[in-house]
This record gives sequence, C-alpha cells and structure tokens, in this order.
Amino acid sequence: MTHCTEQEMDFSVFLIRKLAEAWKKTTPETYRILTDTNIMDEYILKCYDTLHTLGTEYLIEDVTGFVHEKGIIV
Repeated sequence: MTHCTEQEMDFSVFLIRKLAEAWKKTTPETYRILTDTNIMDEYILKCYDTLHTLGTEYLIEDVTGFVHEKGIIV
C-alpha cells in the first residue's frame, strides 16, 4: 500500500471491513484481493477525496464491480 494520511487509512480499514462482510471473507483475504488487483492503491487511495463522500452500499457495489472486472469472483 502506498503512503497515506490517517484519514485515508481509516477509510481504507472501514471499507475493507465492509467489503469483507459483504463478500463473506476475512479481512486479510479482502485486503489481499484489493492489493493483488491494485484496486487499493490505484482506486481506493487514489480516489479517496471522492470516494469517502459516498455511501457504503454504493462503495461496496462499485469496488465489487472492479474486482469482477479483474476476473475475481467474490
């Protein structure tokens, strides 16, 4: 994961936990999926300024769509 601010870290942890819950996976499994696909660095952290203003349901659907585009079924 790239260097990030405390707010970006808090948001990332929040989102990883929500995704893990939605995907019925562990937090480490979810983190690994997001880092292996570069979604964590290239989308979640890079677009933090916009993403942190969006609702949880939208974020889960959005990130899940990106993961599917990378060929991973969650």
